[in-house]
Amino acid sequence: MKKHNGITNSILDLVGETPLIRLNKITEELDGEFLAKYEAFNPGHSMKDRIAVHIVEQAEKKGILKEGSTVIETTSGNTGFSVALVCIIKGYECILAVNSKASKGKINMLRAMGAKVYVCPAHVSADDPRSYYQVAKRLHSETADSVYINQYFNELNSEAHYLSTGPEIWEQTEGKVTHVVVASGTGGTISGVGKYLKEKNPDVKVLGVDAYGSILKKFHETSDFDTNEIYPYRIEGLGKNLVPSATNFEVIDVFEKVTDEDAAHRARELATTEGLFTGYTSGAVIQATIQYATKDYFDKDSVVVMILPDHGSRYMEKVYCDDWMSDQGFFDTQKQARGSLENIQ
Repeated sequence: MKKHNGITNSILDLVGETPLIRLNKITEELDGEFLAKYEAFNPGHSMKDRIAVHIVEQAEKKGILKEGSTVIETTSGNTGFSVALVCIIKGYECILAVNSKASKGKINMLRAMGAKVYVCPAHVSADDPRSYYQVAKRLHSETADSVYINQYFNELNSEAHYLSTGPEIWEQTEGKVTHVVVASGTGGTISGVGKYLKEKNPDVKVLGVDAYGSILKKFHETSDFDTNEIYPYRIEGLGKNLVPSATNFEVIDVFEKVTDEDAAHRARELATTEGLFTGYTSGAVIQATIQYATKDYFDKDSVVVMILPDHGSRYMEKVYCDDWMSDQGFFDTQKQARGSLENIQ
């Protein structure tokens, strides 16, 4: 990513170089030092800015993208926003096939960025013609002069993080990082970061985060694609019902699964303890970190980096909506909303 000093040439120059923030309260009972890689500092408010810029610029260098081209992608929201942002600056049309788990607010944001959005059912198999994978492929075949980014099967996805996120973590910790906790969806982040850090120090542990209802953990452990593992879940951008070739399972040491409910509460707790307003998957990363700690993965000398993928503003209709939390059965007498609302008549 381009470094900048003062005035930038465009908003794309602000991609990358996100801060590490020490957590002081939510992890205070755990052994080790815990640092959050706060990807909401990217201009598109998620780590997907990194891959959108890298993949589009590589396509430009190869002459695949030129004036008047259309960029097509599958997304649960964040990648779509990042692709739309890049297309605005570079002058391309943008078409997005969106997973229906994306909130109405996310879909409205994509449309506000000028993208043409196709909403596809979430709970169908990857080879179903209605799935967002198949819809994107069809749109690509029907659209002249188009490029399909295909983040799930694009090696440039992990390369973007190998070239940026990994080096940033290594430099920011002065090479002291011992563990990195990363949510795995397409697998680009965990693969790129894991590869870079293990090249620097093979002893660095790469700890994956998966969702119940996803096949990734069992596939990593057994190389068996077990369809019995697949069932609907609520967390966006985490886990998969297929095996993305962008995932390099060899650099991942282990996976931990988290529940929808635990991830939601951890996201809300992160906001009220550390002041970090993050998305659903960030809650999953914090929850997995705590689960890893209970299994003695860390000691007092551990330096643990947790990558928090995006900003909480994209989940106002879900995790940060009390009505939604209640509808999911996530509130009980022990876990209720922290804030309050008073209507003055």
